[in-house]
Amino acid sequence: MNNKKMSSFLIDNILYICLFIMIVIIAIISPSFVSTRVLSDVLIQSAPKVLLAMGMLVVIISGGMDMTVGRLAGLGAVVAGTFAQTSDYYLKFWPNLAEMPLIVPFLVTVLVGAGSGVITGLIISKFKVPAFLAGLGLQLVIYGGNLLFLKKAPNNSQPLAGYKVSFTNFGTGSIFGINYLVILAIAIMVIVFILLNRTTLGKNIYAVGGNREAAKVAGINTFRVDMFVYIFSGVLAAMAGLMMSARTGSATAAYAEGYEMDAIASCIIGGASFAGGIGNVPGTFLGVIIFSVINYGLTFIGLSSYWQYIVKGLIIVIAVALDMRKYAARQ
Repeated sequence: MNNKKMSSFLIDNILYICLFIMIVIIAIISPSFVSTRVLSDVLIQSAPKVLLAMGMLVVIISGGMDMTVGRLAGLGAVVAGTFAQTSDYYLKFWPNLAEMPLIVPFLVTVLVGAGSGVITGLIISKFKVPAFLAGLGLQLVIYGGNLLFLKKAPNNSQPLAGYKVSFTNFGTGSIFGINYLVILAIAIMVIVFILLNRTTLGKNIYAVGGNREAAKVAGINTFRVDMFVYIFSGVLAAMAGLMMSARTGSATAAYAEGYEMDAIASCIIGGASFAGGIGNVPGTFLGVIIFSVINYGLTFIGLSSYWQYIVKGLIIVIAVALDMRKYAARQ
């Protein structure tokens, strides 16, 4: 490998190299970090983030951006929790509502995510509001609405709790030693992989992200593509919130705060580009795992959460800088 190829390899993979070195350092400081238990914990904690990242991946490939997913996950956690409480819980959110079967929180959460996606898609695609700015505004609306929703009597802004055993079992239970949340995350990745690589819709998503005007000339309905990706992202974000609520046995409006940046960074680290038309499922999954390992590892060795913010911020900045460099090289 000549110097030019070596230099290009190092620049393209510098982030992976640095993160690998960081993981090795964590393992040296605390050898117990390398264990089956830690791996299991990382995968379980990563499962909701996988859903957020998969939804974001589809949006980014189409040339868009969904900044609402973090707050929407928080809303999904709260809404799901209100329909998962036992009938005898003293702070039952819906006092006159009978105890709901497990399917109800799932269906309501999907509807909430889809509804938010419709609104986001219309604002961005129909009214031509820049995706980043539309997302910033809508995430405030979602967060404010969530706070008002939780303020309803008799809850009065208290964290939700009192969930049915069947609901919490979904977040903590397992089959053949594999946590249910991990199974769902794997299923979603398979669905997204098939969508992007084996369907006409997937090819259209790549085409719209690669060159929107050319896609229009080719007869692709870009509005429908836009609506699909934002609805899909919204549903996965809300479902991610449900997963978090089931795992922790509680929910507040603050759940998943800032997770949209983790989702974006995971996609970019995994090879997606802000320019659109590029991205893949395995790379994005690797991006999620890298972030989770770093977060878990820094906590594992007792490093202050303040440093974790700094590390995550640097990762995001470097990832975006590398993406811009690759885009400039393609041009």
